[in-house]
Amino acid sequence: MKISELKREARLSLKGNWGTAVALSLIMFLLTMVLQTVIEVIFSGGWSAWYEQDVAPIGVSAFNTLLSILLIPFSIGVYWFYLDLVRMESTSFEKAFSIYKDGKMFSKVIIASIVQGIFVFLWSLLLLIPGIIKALAYSQLFFLLKDHPHLTTLEAITESRRRMNGLKWKYFLMCLSFIGWGILCLFTIGIGFLWLVPYVGTTMAAFYNEWIASQDENENEIVE
Repeated sequence: MKISELKREARLSLKGNWGTAVALSLIMFLLTMVLQTVIEVIFSGGWSAWYEQDVAPIGVSAFNTLLSILLIPFSIGVYWFYLDLVRMESTSFEKAFSIYKDGKMFSKVIIASIVQGIFVFLWSLLLLIPGIIKALAYSQLFFLLKDHPHLTTLEAITESRRRMNGLKWKYFLMCLSFIGWGILCLFTIGIGFLWLVPYVGTTMAAFYNEWIASQDENENEIVE
């Protein structure tokens, strides 16, 4: 399947679901950007004090870091929502928050996100290119955890790397194809990103569903 076909599949999947997808993007923006900024302003003593300071107080930085960690399950839940759309499975606004109801998966996705970030960072210390290559190799980690929740973090990372063999360049080009849309969104004062994020996320879900998950059909078993 060509990149253009993956993007077309994403648009078809989002048809009739744009309202929910944009609402989820808006919530993520409000929680990650607006709320954290408001907290920094309050604890800094006002807008002028916040604008003039170079570094946020340690307490505020610690709180925002904790908030970012707690939002990881929500961001992953949103991407699982996109995958459900692509698979034409029943989905709802509430399903994006479903990971919070599963204590085991809640801790697993947080740990997986941290481990993934550490691995990519360590590879980036060698040079930028190795870091990008590894980021592409590990890109299917959370989709694999959705389909194969029995996998440990390291097993899922290894499986993502294995399944992305020969597909990293295609995935890179797919991500690169949205740059033009990103530039256009800047002229909307960022509002356009509320629509672009679901478009990109659903296309990534289509990539996984067509190229990564489909590999299960040709294998008798997955790493256990």
